[in-house]
Amino acid sequence: MILGSHVHVPYGARDEEFEWAYRLKLKPFVSALYKFPQIPGTLHYSGALLNWVDRVYPECTMSIDDLVSRKQVELLGGGFYEPQFSLIPLQDKIGQVEMLTTYLRRRFGRKPQGCWLPGLNWEQNFVAPLSSCGMGYTFLGEESFRLAGLSGADLYAPCVSEDQGKMIVVFPIALSLDTFFTPREDAAAPFLDALENLARGISDPGSSVVSVFPNPCRAMKSPGEAELYWHRFIQGLADSVSSFSFTTPGRVIKGRQDLQKTYFPSSVERRYLVDFPEANGIYAKMVFSHLLINQLRGDKPRKRTALEELWKAQGYDAFCPAESGGIYRGDLRKSAYRSMLEAEKITRETRAFIPCLMNFDFDLDNENEYLLQGEQINCYVRPEGAGVFELDYLPRSWNYMDTFVPHPQAGDRKPPERRAGFSDLLLNYEDTPFPGMPGDSFVPEEILAGFGSRVRRCYGERFQVLDMDKTRCRVSFTLPETDQEPFGSIRMKKHYQLRKDTLTVAYTLSNRGREEEHFRFIPVVDLAFAGDGEEYQRIFADGVPLTGKTPADLKGVEVLKFQDLGNETIISLGADKAFDGWVFPLYCPLPAGQGLPSGLSYQSTCIAPLYRVHLDPGESWTLAFSLKFTH
Repeated sequence: MILGSHVHVPYGARDEEFEWAYRLKLKPFVSALYKFPQIPGTLHYSGALLNWVDRVYPECTMSIDDLVSRKQVELLGGGFYEPQFSLIPLQDKIGQVEMLTTYLRRRFGRKPQGCWLPGLNWEQNFVAPLSSCGMGYTFLGEESFRLAGLSGADLYAPCVSEDQGKMIVVFPIALSLDTFFTPREDAAAPFLDALENLARGISDPGSSVVSVFPNPCRAMKSPGEAELYWHRFIQGLADSVSSFSFTTPGRVIKGRQDLQKTYFPSSVERRYLVDFPEANGIYAKMVFSHLLINQLRGDKPRKRTALEELWKAQGYDAFCPAESGGIYRGDLRKSAYRSMLEAEKITRETRAFIPCLMNFDFDLDNENEYLLQGEQINCYVRPEGAGVFELDYLPRSWNYMDTFVPHPQAGDRKPPERRAGFSDLLLNYEDTPFPGMPGDSFVPEEILAGFGSRVRRCYGERFQVLDMDKTRCRVSFTLPETDQEPFGSIRMKKHYQLRKDTLTVAYTLSNRGREEEHFRFIPVVDLAFAGDGEEYQRIFADGVPLTGKTPADLKGVEVLKFQDLGNETIISLGADKAFDGWVFPLYCPLPAGQGLPSGLSYQSTCIAPLYRVHLDPGESWTLAFSLKFTH
């Protein structure tokens, strides 16, 4: 039997999450193992967590050091920031593994022989880079062994896997035994009984290896309860040493030649890039950042610094709904964007930066987007809806368009896959709720989805490019009239202009039909802050403070000013025509985990300006917004 412990806290998580993982997971296991030297263990703690523990609780890393010195514990390597290996370039795979290997060697005096794969996800091409980094073994769940065609006793035996002439040993983790780790007085008894039943069903149990990485703390409420459980559990294992042999993976593979060769099917975690377009946004930004870094020439230290910033953004949790809350959590996504923007800023330091407009397939969908890049602001616009899907304020390394709120379905029309700034709606005058009207039932989701009898969801239509000026950093789009949509006689022109600290968005709505049109126009904008309380943001409408936590009506506003207290930044949204509308926070459900309470997680603050427009045939109406950043 191999007894292991795996604990990870994502980069960008709050200190209380590190504290929770330390007190309920890491410390109780290490302390119990320390008291029973006859029980060996295998430990994998991610680089971000080990760094935090060494800084806050150095006595714990001293205990791990003692366990390593007396050869009771084997440390597992892997990616320093627990990266999503399948999504990152080969250079980064090797760099992250070598970074954690170097840390473990310097801190504990021992180079790891094997590694942990985040999420136990696998692709066959992992073998070559892991092997080249000196990793001799890794672990996968027993289900991966079944999918590889193994059964019976082969589900409990390490095997060897190969790619490009490189080899690595793969141990199965008996995830089916996880249900037997239950907090009770005789903590080890249910597990040991299950292990005996398993042994009776194997023809040659003496050659089988059962690997377990228990995580019973989900049912525990306090550090004391966790410490008591692990003491009882490991004591129970120590009392049963006559029945079972306890070992480490390095001892198992040492000199062993009878390993079966197996190829494992790839995991399906790339599906997250389709299911969660926000994850694809982080992935696309990572690929783009990597292109920028690779353009650095002749400055290896600067390039290495930029890469290490980028690696912080490659954590497994930022791409999927992990135990930590993962992709649902704005703080983890914003930490990823912050790191990538820091890397981008490093690449700009080597040359005189010239603002420009790039026509480039940024989000890897086989269609070009329009990247307005200024000295202080990045504004990325997609053809669908001509909406802003990324808005970076570089002095603070912050993406103000990072949000995660699914659009509800409206009728039989599919909403956009990802929210964007300046997403436009034309709504029937009578169906639209209006601020201050008696009996209004304010439902933000309905406003955003455009529910009503006549709605033109311009945010879901494809705009055409009218004009591009790459040197002046501006681009214009048009949405032509159509007979397939409500208010189809309305042609919309949309113009983006980026200056040093200001983004200007100008509209022209023209009635190309033969009848008058009377509608309400709502260009929706999101701004993502660190939180929705007054400790994070303060909002002023023409100088009058608004609450940041509840929906607020706007009437006759010319300038909305946001104080981003976390980034010490002021954002002003001004318009050349006063507007009515709403300001309200957007949330999404957050599953409980990693010491966080379940509930609603703040994502962004939505601004929905509302204009009443009446256009006679041939008449046009104009509007201009300016979004200015000051720090």
